[in-house]
Amino acid sequence: MALRLPRDAASVPLIRQMLDGTLRSLGVEPQVRDDIELMLTEACSNVIKHAGPSDDYTVSASVHDHLCVIKVVDNGDGFDPRDVVEPEPGSEHGRGLQIMRALADDIRFTNRREHGAVVCLEKRLRYAPGAAGQHLMAT
Repeated sequence: MALRLPRDAASVPLIRQMLDGTLRSLGVEPQVRDDIELMLTEACSNVIKHAGPSDDYTVSASVHDHLCVIKVVDNGDGFDPRDVVEPEPGSEHGRGLQIMRALADDIRFTNRREHGAVVCLEKRLRYAPGAAGQHLMAT
């Protein structure tokens, strides 16, 4: 699935609910869905806060080979994740990249100077016993 969304905080719960509903229908375990929801929230929130001057962004998600791949693409000025300053201990802001790195099985950043950035998050899926997704992904 792929959606082009307005760069507005109201878009975050929408895409989160859509992806969670899809993963739930496949029978993905709740803890894995929670991790994916938090990674997605952080990636989208970073676009909304930092990806000026863009008015929109795109989120795509796919499931294959027991892996969920999420790409969040903005059309802003781009960024270099190596330039992001680590937050001070106890800070309530600035932990988005740390959270994504902690929860994702793999994370990649592609900086497209003057054409935005791509954050690619991968998470290995675990299914409840007898779940539809377990059988669909095995074929």
